[in-house]
Parts: sequence; C-alpha cells; structure tokens
Amino acid sequence: MTDLKSHTIGWIGTGRMGFPMAEHLLKAGADLAAYNRTKAKAEPLGKHGAKIAAKPADLAGRDIVFTMVTADPDLLAVTTGAGGVLANKEHAPKILVDCSTVSEEASAEVRAAAEKRGTAMLAAPVSGNGKAVKAGLMSFAVSGPRAAFDQILPYFKTMGRGASYVGEGELSRIVKICHNVYLGIVAQAMAEVTVLAEQTGVPRHAFLDFLNNSVQGSIFTRYK
Repeated sequence: MTDLKSHTIGWIGTGRMGFPMAEHLLKAGADLAAYNRTKAKAEPLGKHGAKIAAKPADLAGRDIVFTMVTADPDLLAVTTGAGGVLANKEHAPKILVDCSTVSEEASAEVRAAAEKRGTAMLAAPVSGNGKAVKAGLMSFAVSGPRAAFDQILPYFKTMGRGASYVGEGELSRIVKICHNVYLGIVAQAMAEVTVLAEQTGVPRHAFLDFLNNSVQGSIFTRYK
C-alpha cells in the first residue's frame, strides 16, 4: 500500500463531495489540513486527525493542495483571491489539484497564477455524486503536467476507482462536459424506456431492478 504520509496535504472545500473525499484520505493515513468557508463543516474531520485551517493561505506550505468548491468565483477566491492559497507571499504548494466542476476559462486563469508561483496544477473534475463518493466509487478525468499526475495518482486511487490522464492544460474540463452531455442522454433514454415498460404493465421497480443487474447496469443507474 502506498504511504500517503510522504506528502503533506491541504484540502479546501468540505461540502457534500469534498468532505467524504478528504475523509477517505485521512482514513488512509494522510497528513491533511482542511479549510472550509463555513468552519463547522470542516471541524468533524478533526476526529480523523485533520488540522483545521483559518484561511486558504494557511495551507500554502503544504506539499499538495486539493480544491473542491462550487463554481468559478469560489475557485478564484480560494486560490488567487485575498487570502487564497496562491496569494501567500512566503509559500506555495508544489502541486495544486482542482476537483471542482468549473469553466475552462477559470481553470486556465488559476493555472497561469499557479505557474507564476512554481506550482504545478492538475485539473481533475469528478465523475460521481455524493453517494458514489462516500462509497469510494468516484473517478477523475485529469489534465496538466504528466509528472504531477503520476505523483497524485495514489491519492486519486485512495479516494475512488482511479483516474484517467487525458492530456495537458484544460482538456479534462472538455472531458467533463462530454461526460455530462452523455449522462443527460442516458437519463432521457432511461426515462423513456421506463415509461414504455410501465405502459405495458411492468412495475417500475421491477424494470429498474432488471436494468441495474443487466449488462446495461452501471454506477450511474445505481446511484442516480
């Protein structure tokens, strides 16, 4: 098993997705300090050994910092904003890993700021919802420097089913968009075929049980 204590970890964002992700790392022995805008949401990680930071900039001395926030403004605030992890004049993390679902433009802006500080950035949006994250069934699409990806891979594998390296820059953001479009098509198709089955007299629960146990069954059909 990989020793996750070889690097110090900073974690920003302990909401519905971020909390269980950080929790997986802590339970695997990672040295992790966490920040959340609402401090009370991060404090329960303390029982697993997490240190609680007062602001993102306090995590700048950590080797690796993960961010898992809601939207573009939130990512910019915790990275390049006043008190952000990249705004600390004395320290900067070696690697910044953003797992949020944000725009290509916001991601590129943070990447440029990270490069000025000598920080390698990985864009690593997640496939999976809160239930999948808790079950350790999430996965990552990752883009950025390959050497950084190779270093972070054990952490990805600890949090979920693994990660797919898709190239440099912001390519993983494009992959996430394609992924979400595909899920939308699947959801629409599932709804239509389920209604068709019901109209012929098949109970909905019976049809969905069959679907989940067939070759068409997936993490998506079980957890969505």
